[in-house]
Amino acid sequence: MMIPEILENLKHELIHGFSKRKHPFRYFSFGTIQNNNVSLRTVVLRKVLPDFTTIIYTDTRSQKVAHIKKNNTVSALFYHPKKLLQIRLDGKAIVVTDKEELKPFWSAVGENAKKDYTTALAPGAIINNPDAVNYSDNEPNFCIIKIIPNHIEYLQLKRPNHIRVGFDKTENGFKGSFLVP
Repeated sequence: MMIPEILENLKHELIHGFSKRKHPFRYFSFGTIQNNNVSLRTVVLRKVLPDFTTIIYTDTRSQKVAHIKKNNTVSALFYHPKKLLQIRLDGKAIVVTDKEELKPFWSAVGENAKKDYTTALAPGAIINNPDAVNYSDNEPNFCIIKIIPNHIEYLQLKRPNHIRVGFDKTENGFKGSFLVP
């Protein structure tokens, strides 16, 4: 498999991550940095743009938003267990709170899920029990995070040889090089 084919395969898998509900890339690990420590959590892939910008939804009061405001270096890790395929995106994150830009994303949120962005307390706040979550009638605390990759790694585990390719962002897209797995 040649490097341009691998890049297309990678894009295909990422697009299936948000367009096919049962695809393993739908849920992925997202890492931010806080006080020189990596903080990981599982998030839901909502969209991948042609330039590989990856979009997730979150609450404006979440820890990941606070982390990004202090240090916008992030990483996203996807793994497909049946295909033994791992993709990692490293780059910068942008928190989008502009109401006009958010409109199409907010309209895509299901009615039941919209309440998740209206809790009275911020995500991670201590409560007495799971039934103690209170909701507000205020504006939702909804925003998106755009992950803009500057480096992508593709690792396909297979025999006789694993295939690992690093792609670096250039003015003309991503330039790939084979790497030792």
